[in-house]
Amino acid sequence: MSVSTDTSASAAPAPARVRIPKVPFWAQILGGLVLGVLLGWAARHWEIDWLGTTLTKIGETFVQLLKLAVAPLVFFAIVISITNLRKVSNAARLATRTLLWFMATSLIAVAIGLAIGLLTNPGSGTGLSARDGAEPEEKGSWLDFLTGIVPTDVITPFTELNVLQIVFMAAVAGIAALRLGPKAEPLLTLGEAVLALLQKALWWIIRLAPLGSLGLIGTAIKDYGWNLISQYATFTADIYIGCAIVMFGVYPLLLATVAKVNPVQFFRGAWPAIQLGFVSRSSVGTMPLTQKVTERLGVPKEYASFAVPFGSTTKMDGCASIYPAIAAIFVAQIFGIDLGVGDYLLIAFVSVIGSAATAGLTGATVMLTLTLSTLGLPLAGVGLLLAIDPILDMMRTATNVAGQALIPVLVSAREKILDLEAFNSAKSFSLDDLERDEARSARTPDGDRDSDGDRDRDAAGEGAQPLPA
Repeated sequence: MSVSTDTSASAAPAPARVRIPKVPFWAQILGGLVLGVLLGWAARHWEIDWLGTTLTKIGETFVQLLKLAVAPLVFFAIVISITNLRKVSNAARLATRTLLWFMATSLIAVAIGLAIGLLTNPGSGTGLSARDGAEPEEKGSWLDFLTGIVPTDVITPFTELNVLQIVFMAAVAGIAALRLGPKAEPLLTLGEAVLALLQKALWWIIRLAPLGSLGLIGTAIKDYGWNLISQYATFTADIYIGCAIVMFGVYPLLLATVAKVNPVQFFRGAWPAIQLGFVSRSSVGTMPLTQKVTERLGVPKEYASFAVPFGSTTKMDGCASIYPAIAAIFVAQIFGIDLGVGDYLLIAFVSVIGSAATAGLTGATVMLTLTLSTLGLPLAGVGLLLAIDPILDMMRTATNVAGQALIPVLVSAREKILDLEAFNSAKSFSLDDLERDEARSARTPDGDRDSDGDRDRDAAGEGAQPLPA
């Protein structure tokens, strides 16, 4: 007696699973920008109040979420970055060279801004006059800058989001922790855990960037329309051209001649952070991603964790160098004030020394008022530029972020600590790839083997491999 084992007649073929392809993050952002422009135009053209209100609320909520994470993120990032210097040989030398390169590139950027402004005369032919200006609510002066660094209490800087004071307190806490030595280890361990928690929460906010870009660009088009672009055409073009020259001209030149690495490879690796900076308009909000791409470009993690947070609050080639230089010329021409050589030198001085006033937040109003007040120009000129600011801020912040990733690469290459293998193999990546990599690293600390038998290695360490594009 035999039993048939043929079950082909009874076994139905398994239905094919339909897999919905994931939309790349850059495509999501681009889609958000395009849809935002269309919805903003529709809200303005057909006077759809509910649509305009919705776009405004979406944009405001996204910015508010970024600001919510800024204060604790900056504090713990600066504290941990300073204490991480104890793990780096020649820490003082690295910190000094980082600061010097920050200043040098800022000086180059402000010189380019001044040259473009003098060549194009952005304030002429706009149809604007002094009567169109209005003084801003937020102002900056050297007295405020110098005296405002030290807070009156430890709570107000966090509630009022005074990033410069938060940086001051974090620097003091970090240096004190270094001096305490082993006694501070429990607090540093707690700080590292809190920082990791904040960065994870910020990744969730970053996921909303396509929606945030829809609201922000839609609101700008809804409020001001295309007439705004045409009225400020020369000024807008100057800012974008100046930033493009710095980002795609000066930076590649420095990479090729100073660091002696491939500039195209740098942009391949840094592009996710530059792209997010363009949309979010916040260097601080982009800081965790900037640090990730910097490490993937071969910069040692201990040094990157110092240089990137430090740069995110002080390194602003777009907002603090190119923009105030061209804006000062624009305002002077609108108000009929002639600037001399001494004034241009003052603009360069403010850009190099006072860039910390910008503090990595959306917008550059404080830095602009600091520049105008130093030159004796009317602060009412700031009101002329507030309308166009959201459109300008995207390119400015992208330039900021590119510079914040550039300097650690330059310094690491000069100090012979750059992992060239990691740099040459760095590729762009999606947020999904990054989150999978973080999860895998969390499961396999210290390079232990995961369930597949593959050894995970630090992106900045020996033989680091990038995520697939």
